[in-house]
Amino acid sequence: MPAPSSPYKARKKKKGDSSPRTSSNELSKPEKKASPDKKQGTTHSPAFPLVAFFWPARRNTSQWVILPLVLMTVGLFRWCAGLWGYSGFQTPPMHGDYEAQRHWMEITTHLPISEWYFYDLQYWGLDYPPLTAYHSWLLGKIGSLFNTSWFALYTSRGIEEQLLKVYMRATVVVSEYLVYIPAAIVFNRKLAQQRGVSKWESSIALTAILMQPATILIDHAHFQYNTVMLGSVVASMSSLLSDRYMWACVFFVAALCFKQMALYYAPAMFAYLLGVCLLPNLHIGRFVGIALVTTLSFALMFAPLLVGSLYDNYSGISPPLDITDRQANPFFLQILPYIGSDSYLYPLLLQFTQSIHRIFPFARGLFEDKVANFWCAIHTLHKLNTYPIPLLQRVSLLATIVAILPACMVISTSPRKELMPWAFASTAWGFFLFSFQVHEKSVLLPLLPMTMMLGGEGGLGAETRAWVGWANILAVWTLFPLLKRDELRVPYFVLSLLWAYLMGLPPTSLNLYVGRQARKSGIRLSTSAMHLGFYAVMIAWHLAEAFIETPKGKPDLWVVLNVMVGVAGFGICYLWCTWQLLLRSGILQEWFEFRTKMGKEKERGVEEEKRASTPVANGAKAKSLRSGKAPKKS
Repeated sequence: MPAPSSPYKARKKKKGDSSPRTSSNELSKPEKKASPDKKQGTTHSPAFPLVAFFWPARRNTSQWVILPLVLMTVGLFRWCAGLWGYSGFQTPPMHGDYEAQRHWMEITTHLPISEWYFYDLQYWGLDYPPLTAYHSWLLGKIGSLFNTSWFALYTSRGIEEQLLKVYMRATVVVSEYLVYIPAAIVFNRKLAQQRGVSKWESSIALTAILMQPATILIDHAHFQYNTVMLGSVVASMSSLLSDRYMWACVFFVAALCFKQMALYYAPAMFAYLLGVCLLPNLHIGRFVGIALVTTLSFALMFAPLLVGSLYDNYSGISPPLDITDRQANPFFLQILPYIGSDSYLYPLLLQFTQSIHRIFPFARGLFEDKVANFWCAIHTLHKLNTYPIPLLQRVSLLATIVAILPACMVISTSPRKELMPWAFASTAWGFFLFSFQVHEKSVLLPLLPMTMMLGGEGGLGAETRAWVGWANILAVWTLFPLLKRDELRVPYFVLSLLWAYLMGLPPTSLNLYVGRQARKSGIRLSTSAMHLGFYAVMIAWHLAEAFIETPKGKPDLWVVLNVMVGVAGFGICYLWCTWQLLLRSGILQEWFEFRTKMGKEKERGVEEEKRASTPVANGAKAKSLRSGKAPKKS
């Protein structure tokens, strides 16, 4: 018997390319193309190169196929960046950040926990929060299983063994793939779902985020573990998108306890959580829960350090400092009431105050190295080291509060999820520009929420892509003096130009600012002129730095020019993020509507006064005319 015919009929594919299912981003551009029968048909082509790589997968391709390919590709670039030098390579006696991280693994695996924050502070003393110390302890223990000499106490300083370099590079990659990349995937998907962005667009945005050149160059070339802290922040933001406020607190406390630089986001996080507790109705239970979870999270993070100190004291390991010498104690312990060394509170207070003293270097100057922030730029024109440090601290604190206040006020009075990245970016830029003891690598913090905007509605559109791309290229350009000292010129040029090419940005492409696509993009002429001007200055600076020697007596001329251009651009980034936050919150619109309403009511009141006074005046005039007497003057 012949098989019964199926009632299903395959749908015929339309001739020509159809546009991808995009909802918010201009990822394709229509093109008129003559068909074989000489009829004009409309085809679509990718708007920029990164879209072209995903073009074959635009029709219902499974994400379980796309995501592994993306992760393998971005992982390959990370590992290739690690094949070059690193911070402090062959530069004794202090070496660099690579040696600092290795040294922390050395001291945490061999010394009692009560000595971690006291040991040899003149070399590379531990100056990050406890979670970094626990992370170093774990990596040191695992590395010692391969070779005990890598982290041997006293004898491993400055070691530059090749297999150790492979292990250290691998720890950065694994740490990122366990924390930052899963958090970025989850956040990007949740943001796309809430803002109506297709999975295909979301995959493109995720690739752009993970290929961000500054993060790869700092963590995988220069060598650090910033992505662990950044990943915890992204996980906290992802929890906020799901209204899981307690988990958001846990992840954010983890970020703070890994690197204190996460404080850049703390005002915006506090303002947002305060807003959701007060608006639109008062939520006492939510407020109490957030407070308790935050307190418990901090307690759990510091518990191993404090309990270990108690155990060491019980075991007869004396405190590293003598309580009889008050000046030798940490500053915060000096201002507390006198506590004898035989008190059970002394080891706890000593460890806690010493860790705070190391984490927050208040005794240092306003800045250490040349960095593209406000204070370093001012110091170029007017020397700030002539002023006392306490005065500079107060001025810096005041300027930082003024800079972050607009974003905090907006996000607390209008706590909406879509505004969260803008608020985080605004406060982070405010901290980077005006806060105390800023390092050039801290630019990763304001770049994070800005780059995450690529996954939202219109994130890959022309305007947002232009601004986010310009900020990233400018930031990695300001990092060049640091990368040059580490002999990382080749990774710098390859990764930054590759990212610019993938995103369709200058200097590899001018289509976003010039030509037919630029006219359709809606980017203002002033924005195009400003961005292209900065790109031109960056290119000219590289040519001058490579081929022109600095004048005698000014060896840092090119670095100073880098700082001045960078701080101007970062100031514009701060203003743009803050302005976009105000626009998207609707506060400006409400203010203009209120002003318009008040103006109309004032005009209406004036007209009513005129209308009310006109009959009286006319009646008095008519009466005076009938009587033949002139009207009385009032």
